[in-house]
Amino acid sequence: MLCRFSVNGEPRSLDIPENELLVDTIRNRMRLTGTKRSCDMEVCGACTVLLDGLAVSSCTTLGIELDDADLVTIEGLSDGEELHPVQQAFVEHSAAQCGFCTPGMVMSVQALAMDHPDADDETIRSYLSGTICRCTGYVKILEAARQVVGAGE
Repeated sequence: MLCRFSVNGEPRSLDIPENELLVDTIRNRMRLTGTKRSCDMEVCGACTVLLDGLAVSSCTTLGIELDDADLVTIEGLSDGEELHPVQQAFVEHSAAQCGFCTPGMVMSVQALAMDHPDADDETIRSYLSGTICRCTGYVKILEAARQVVGAGE
């Protein structure tokens, strides 16, 4: 199916097989490898991207859902060499260790900031509940999220 869409602010069109997963479209066809493939079951959150402003698991979303949509991947957050505020918060709070879950975490925090700019800890935890990290213990990730939404002020 020929899909026309925007990825990270740039118009694109691709012929996407109807059964191809969005994670494969992103990684294999667009060569945007920041989106990670891990569980293939919408459990870990490593593949989280923003589709029309909503955080979605690209491992359980079909690529053809890109048609007439706006896709933002981790590569689309920064502005050249300047980090996005969510990425900067992760750096400042040392919220990334191995880095595998980090793109999904960052995209989840971005969705949180867009939906709830004044989120409390309960809302932050709810938004991060679908993203698993085996390295950090979440404390630093929560600190970074609090900085972004102002909950830590």
